[in-house]
Amino acid sequence: MKIEAQLFLYGILFFIPVGLIYGFWSGGEAVGTVGIPLVGGLVGMIGGYFALLARRIDARPEDDELGEIEQGAGNQGTFSPWSWWPLVVALAGSIAFLAMAAGWWLMVPAAVLGVVGLVGWMFEFSRGQHAH
Repeated sequence: MKIEAQLFLYGILFFIPVGLIYGFWSGGEAVGTVGIPLVGGLVGMIGGYFALLARRIDARPEDDELGEIEQGAGNQGTFSPWSWWPLVVALAGSIAFLAMAAGWWLMVPAAVLGVVGLVGWMFEFSRGQHAH
C-alpha cells in the first residue's frame, strides 16, 4: 500500500500549487480557485488513509522492489461471476438519472430499487440467519 499512498500524497504537491496559480491567473474565478485546491485536499485524505492502512497490513509483493510475479499468485479475493444484483443497482441508477430529466417522482421507485439491490448484493453470499 505504500506506492498507493505515495501516488495520492504526491497529488497534494500538484493540485495545491496549481490551484493557487490558477486563482492568481484567472483573477479569482470562484469555481476553479476553490475546486482545484479542494481536489488536493481530497487526494490528501485518500493518501493519508492509504498510509495508515500500509502500517497496519503486512508488506505485499507489490511493495517489494525486487519482488517476482509469482509471489502474487493465488486468490486475490472473492468475486461473484453470476450475480444479477449489479444489474439491479445499475437499473436503479438509470431510473434516478431519468428522474432528473422526466420527473422527480421517479426518484422514489429508484431509491427503493437501489436499496433492494444494494441489500441483495451485500447479503448475496450470507449464510445462516440472513441467507436467501
